[in-house]
Amino acid sequence: MLDWLKDAFYFLMDVRGLIAAGGTLMVCAIVFVETGLFVGFFLPGDSLLFSAGLFAATGHLSLTALLLFGSLCAVAGDQLGYVIGRKAGQTLYQRPDSRIFKKKHLERAHDFYEKYGGKTIVLARFMPIVRTFAPAVAGAAQMNYSKFVFYNIAGGVLWVWSMVLGGYTLGRLFPNIYNYIHLVIGIVVFLSILPGIIEFYRERKRSRAAAGTANEPA
Repeated sequence: MLDWLKDAFYFLMDVRGLIAAGGTLMVCAIVFVETGLFVGFFLPGDSLLFSAGLFAATGHLSLTALLLFGSLCAVAGDQLGYVIGRKAGQTLYQRPDSRIFKKKHLERAHDFYEKYGGKTIVLARFMPIVRTFAPAVAGAAQMNYSKFVFYNIAGGVLWVWSMVLGGYTLGRLFPNIYNYIHLVIGIVVFLSILPGIIEFYRERKRSRAAAGTANEPA
């Protein structure tokens, strides 16, 4: 069982192999699962879309299909997440941890929502893990549906188009970049998690400062 899970994980992390195996359909399916189902929080959305753009630049994938269907799946995924949050409500926060569900991810998305409000639906698109749980948090918080739809469409299109066109442009400017795709993917993954790393250290710094203030003699 564990060997099967390990093989499945390595397969899903092999962005180049995923695209080669399933093309645009695979890309769209992963985008939908990552944004619409809690089990997809570990999927490589940013690097997958960027790499798909590189493949489109070499003629292996259709740029138009990626932009159109990728955007539709991104929007549909968030829509599903919102419905789950709206239906399940606060019971999500009481759900015990499992191998595929960690309450800390939901709480992180909740904190993000508390800080940025409706804009979270757009901003979270560019933050791994947060983008998976943000729609459910918005649903649980009873965010106005029309407002959610607006932010959902804006965020989904912006995310998909920026990632795909970024990869496509790079591929057109540097035709040989395809030979270094693993390096490019590594850079994209690092840049995608960088905001989370920065926020983590900021929060840690604030916590230390608060603890230091509390320990000062009166």
